[in-house]
Amino acid sequence: DVAIIQHEYGIFGGDDGDEVLDLIDALDVPAVVVLHTVPLRPTPHQQEVLEAIARRARQVVVMSRTAHDRLLDLYEVDPSKVSDIPHGAALASPDTDQPLIGLPRPELLTWGLLGPGKGVEHVIDALALLADLRRPPAYTVAGVTHPKVFARDGDSYRHSLMRRATANGVAGSVTFDDTYRNVAQLTRFAASCTLVVLPYDSVDQVTSGVLVDAIAAGRPVIATDFPHARELLQSGAGIVVPHRDPAALAAALRSVLTDPGRLEAMTAEARRLAPLLGWSAIAGRYSALCTGLVHQREVVAS
Repeated sequence: DVAIIQHEYGIFGGDDGDEVLDLIDALDVPAVVVLHTVPLRPTPHQQEVLEAIARRARQVVVMSRTAHDRLLDLYEVDPSKVSDIPHGAALASPDTDQPLIGLPRPELLTWGLLGPGKGVEHVIDALALLADLRRPPAYTVAGVTHPKVFARDGDSYRHSLMRRATANGVAGSVTFDDTYRNVAQLTRFAASCTLVVLPYDSVDQVTSGVLVDAIAAGRPVIATDFPHARELLQSGAGIVVPHRDPAALAAALRSVLTDPGRLEAMTAEARRLAPLLGWSAIAGRYSALCTGLVHQREVVAS
């Protein structure tokens, strides 16, 4: 009855993925297009493609308020066609909850495909500033090198991080884990850490699936100041810090790891938000949107 299309500039063929327009034109049912990227500084052709998608689609969906505002401010788009539905995630089961206090040492986690721009080096530098803590944290970097990065540079970024950890004297506290995990395993893995750290260099990220996964797993987050983090963490489930600033990262980590009450409050807020981001809740919102489109179509046809 309705076609839901995920849009990212690298998914479809053609210049800036403009063959997605042929796909939409070929449909004989209403199209809902989910925009994973709304560039702040698009090229002229990127802007042209996005505006053409919005003209052809019955609805476009954005996954954050920042993306919504940017779309209407910078692009020629009919506001009545824009819906806000968050990125969904698998929820952690209650039996995966870990004790917040009493672990041998706090566990920090960053995961996702590795490559320059992930900012992991800033966390490694921050760990060196936390060596005086009675229980200095352990840090796991989970994920393989991004295939496109690996094709170009091999594992050079990962190796540079290992050298950095050694040079900073924290090699014993940093683990690189390239184990493949399915969704259920990844959710349990995320739920087992003390804090998720998202140190991305990008200042323009309006949607982060990893950020949503972390909150859905009930875990507090320390993230750099990208738009989606600012928005999702504003109620207290995390702390936002400046980009490329190991001292600020270390100060944020210290403030949480030395204050059990603050850690508990951040975790409680993450757990409060989690059900709103679960796939069942998100699917319900898509179902309501699509049902409305089908009803409109039936009224017009009659």
